[in-house]
Amino acid sequence: MILKRIIFTFSILFISLGIFSQKDSTNVKKVKTKEKIFVQEGVYKPLAPSKAAFYSAIFPGMGQIYNKKYWKAPIVWGALAAPTYFYLTNNSDYKRYRRAYKLRKTGFQDEFTDHLGVVSVSLETLERAQEQLRENRDLSLMWGVILYVLQIVEASVNAHLLQFNTDDNLSFGPTFVQDPILFDAPKVGFTLKYTF
Repeated sequence: MILKRIIFTFSILFISLGIFSQKDSTNVKKVKTKEKIFVQEGVYKPLAPSKAAFYSAIFPGMGQIYNKKYWKAPIVWGALAAPTYFYLTNNSDYKRYRRAYKLRKTGFQDEFTDHLGVVSVSLETLERAQEQLRENRDLSLMWGVILYVLQIVEASVNAHLLQFNTDDNLSFGPTFVQDPILFDAPKVGFTLKYTF
């Protein structure tokens, strides 16, 4: 089964249409005018990735807006809203069950006991519910932090990659090679073509 997954993964890599390289655009041009030399900057902006990361750290999604990838900002907001919602929901339910557990342990009536004294939820169920809700709350917090850090990293990496022009001079593509001697066992290969 693992061998099939490995073969499938490699076949997907080989069948992909192409992976293109990136051309460095950090060339600096010098412009001469009367007795003064002005240096024109290329496309490269060394502070752009750090600005994008800073903006994303201050307000999630702002780094993506800074990179002019406006469509990514709502995705970031939605991705961070989901764990926030689940954190708040699990936390309020945890506090509710915790309060009921404390009241029942001290002998008072809680929300799961009616006015006649009939208990709808046992003490063990209250304990298990607290443990499960606390675990869910902590997992929601962990996923929120992970997504927050990932959106900062994504904004920084995207700012880095925006500074390079892609070029077709270096490409990677699949090639199917037929073996003229063994027709029964087809061979699969790939070519790597580059020009300078």
